[in-house]
Amino acid sequence: MDGKVVVGVDIGGTKVAAGVVTPDGEIIRQTRAPMSSRGDAAAGISSVEMAIRALMNGDNPTVGAIGICSPGPLDPKNGIVINPPNLPCWRNFPLGENMRRLFAVPVSIDNDANAAALAEARWGAGRGYRNVFYAGVGTGIGTGIVFDGKIYHGRTGAAAEGGHVGIDIHGPVCGCGKRGCIEMIASGPAIARRAREALEGGGKSALRDLVNNDVSQITGHTVGEAADAGDGVARKIMQDTLDALAYWLGNIIDLIEPDVIVIGGGVSSTLAPHLPEIRERWKGAVVNPWLDEIPMVLARYGEDSGIAGAAALCGTIPNRS
Repeated sequence: MDGKVVVGVDIGGTKVAAGVVTPDGEIIRQTRAPMSSRGDAAAGISSVEMAIRALMNGDNPTVGAIGICSPGPLDPKNGIVINPPNLPCWRNFPLGENMRRLFAVPVSIDNDANAAALAEARWGAGRGYRNVFYAGVGTGIGTGIVFDGKIYHGRTGAAAEGGHVGIDIHGPVCGCGKRGCIEMIASGPAIARRAREALEGGGKSALRDLVNNDVSQITGHTVGEAADAGDGVARKIMQDTLDALAYWLGNIIDLIEPDVIVIGGGVSSTLAPHLPEIRERWKGAVVNPWLDEIPMVLARYGEDSGIAGAAALCGTIPNRS
């Protein structure tokens, strides 16, 4: 962007997070605003406009472009939001066109996992690698694939839905309609759900103490904390989670053979101490004979992955030697 900053905008069902991002990926200013997702299309646009204009006040460098992460499904090529469940205000809505009209700068749009993958490839833990697989493990599991510096979208933009790759045909039904998606087994809510189910019989567990015996308050982080403290119930759940993630990621390796696997999302801090265990589970379960040469690393951007990812959509990744 010729030295100009870009604005990265992360749109959710209840909030808009926006930030001013430099050409080297530093977020130098950011803001948050409520998102009017239940009103009409104009109210939704107004929420996004308000957040962006708040950043443009004061002594900011010239804004060269705006990048936007929006929940999908969407058409990234044409900047159209199709019908995201969390944004009922927009149906087949030309978000890109509306934003270009308001701000008179180039606008790029994609989903959050694709954008986060690009930010990690451009500025973060995947920098210097040609092919990057990103997995954001949090409330759900979102994935993005970057080949040769470009997001892999597939034919229509619907590719890389790795969180909905099924690994158990008898597993729980996912919100997408399929059974046994990795999201239903290894996301934060899935880990918490399995912990609550394990305690239904009334057995002893440190998990009860951590939530004052209110098992409805158990989270994925709670399970990780109890497992690290040696609790048997929590350790079994974490071991099953690691088994599932290893099986899933092993399939990803055999399918696309990325140069690096980047793990982000809200559950990544819980998984961090266990990454070597996931690698151990690949042995004998992955066909690729060079799996030891594929690093698995934690993402650079945490809660700011949406802002950084949106900004990354506005530029290209420099050529690598």
